[in-house]
Amino acid sequence: MKFLFIDEVEFKVKAGDGGNGVVSFRREKFEDMGGPDGGDGGDGGDIILEVDEGMNTLADLRYNNIYKAKRGKNGKGKNQHGKNGEDLVLRVPPGTMVYDADTDKFLADLKEAGDKLIAAEGGKGGRGNARFKKSTRKAPRFSENGAKGEFRKLRLELKVLADVGLVGYPNVGKSTLIAQVSHAKPKIASYHFTTLKPNLGVVKYGEYKSFVMADIPGIIEGAHKGTGLGDEFLKHLERTRLLVHVIDVSGIEGRDPLEDFEKINNELQKYNDYLASLEQVIALNKIDLELGKQNIERVKSELNDRGYSVFPISAVTSEGCQKLVYHLGQRLEELPEREIAKEEEVLISPDFVDELYFEKLNENKYELKGTLLDSYLEKTDFNNDAAVQRLMRVLKHHGLNQIMEEKGIKEGDTVIIGPLEFDYVE
Repeated sequence: MKFLFIDEVEFKVKAGDGGNGVVSFRREKFEDMGGPDGGDGGDGGDIILEVDEGMNTLADLRYNNIYKAKRGKNGKGKNQHGKNGEDLVLRVPPGTMVYDADTDKFLADLKEAGDKLIAAEGGKGGRGNARFKKSTRKAPRFSENGAKGEFRKLRLELKVLADVGLVGYPNVGKSTLIAQVSHAKPKIASYHFTTLKPNLGVVKYGEYKSFVMADIPGIIEGAHKGTGLGDEFLKHLERTRLLVHVIDVSGIEGRDPLEDFEKINNELQKYNDYLASLEQVIALNKIDLELGKQNIERVKSELNDRGYSVFPISAVTSEGCQKLVYHLGQRLEELPEREIAKEEEVLISPDFVDELYFEKLNENKYELKGTLLDSYLEKTDFNNDAAVQRLMRVLKHHGLNQIMEEKGIKEGDTVIIGPLEFDYVE
């Protein structure tokens, strides 16, 4: 079964690569000794997630497997820098949680209009040869390639933003209640699982006060294991600060109201501790039915004895609904805001972060590695001899010869540096 409401998607993002710097020399009339004038490449575009409060689903992002930003333009002669690549902005609804899909690391909680996250950064543009001119190097014949844009796999999870969440068995009147106390227009029918997506409504109380209520699709016994609609929508309750447990006090479907109460709370407990810890206000619905009137005192007395605030209501006739609404508004003023805490980032330091080191591949073959090397390899044009020579000078400056000596690399051994493979000569 597929629903139009999409609350979880995965896709890849690729930020734009930086443009390449250029090797160029000034060639103008009457300028016999024109110097280097190669411009820098432009920076690659970022991938940005931004909240659009007009959206309520992630459906628009399910159609593409990968989203790519534009790369920066290459530099030109006459010190002309390349144009930066255009950023790609992906719109998401309020309440979007962003994770790195490969590591499951929590990246951001995008809750309000205008909230943004740079999900993947564009690569820096490479420097043109004009940047490398100095007193001892009048005519540099190399430039840098642009850096690669960041690549990432993202998982987006939508959790609706509401102050109050309605919970209860299917067909107990949750949709009728939210329609009665707000301007929400959920689908209402006399069969189970009428509601297939969370419905939000703004509930007004007092003269200028309001709160947001969410009608969460019905939960049944075994929901945490996938029964019925399963735990598909339980996660949306994690945003709420208060639960209204709607109970069909009439028992018209042959279930005991108190047993319903116990079973739903058992499902919340099994899903996670936070839901189980939320304050619950009880709405005994369907008091307009004769069976409801007969059960009110028994059920209300039992739940009052357990410490719950209990409100007999009829969502159809509105009896008791305003009293319930005012109580919820007052309680929300006293409760703290719900914050989704960002997980602490655990930094694991590898043996080598920016250092160079050799990995022995076999008896006489070694490969140079290290993040410092990676950054230089990315920028080096290996079709340009001058650029390759510069790379080797930079590596020697960072102690390449000493590292080789310490590793015990001897004459005749094969050394690999990026795409280069050569026999070492002392």
